[in-house]
Amino acid sequence: MSAELPIPGTPPLERITVMQGQALASASASVEYSTVLGSCVATCLYDPEAHVGGMNHFLLSEPPANLPGTQVDEHYGVYLMELLVNQMLGRGARKANLKAHLYGGANVNRNMMRIGTMNAEFAREFLRREGIALMREDLGGINARRVDFRPASGQVRLRTVEDRFAPSVQPTPRPPVSRGDVELF
Repeated sequence: MSAELPIPGTPPLERITVMQGQALASASASVEYSTVLGSCVATCLYDPEAHVGGMNHFLLSEPPANLPGTQVDEHYGVYLMELLVNQMLGRGARKANLKAHLYGGANVNRNMMRIGTMNAEFAREFLRREGIALMREDLGGINARRVDFRPASGQVRLRTVEDRFAPSVQPTPRPPVSRGDVELF
């Protein structure tokens, strides 16, 4: 979409990157949301009657059951899905009209837990439970994806990111153990 020429009489396109832990909604025809996903999942919601749409990007579906405290962590899908729906309702969308697309959920590192699969299953179940129609999904596999979404029209463009262009996942080496009285970390 970066090679597109503006249509005379239309406002320039504002591209907004949706980062992990974000949910954004808009009714503006000049907005396009973009994100890059590995094991994360992005939900694109759209109300075709109100011309309102939004995108979220979550890293994990739910916090661990044994997590102490009651503070809400907005990086989890359980929070971001509700937030996205509520933002859209606040902009005039009706829940009964919502249509969804799901992207991501890849298991990019074969040596790690199947986080992508768990994220995809959570997102599908959330939509089913809330009665939101799932129109399209591109979930799973091992490749990263780039998603561009125009919320006012509901248009989506998906591209697979080849392994050679995706950042490699490397464990962070632990610092050497301090031999002094004070250990800084």
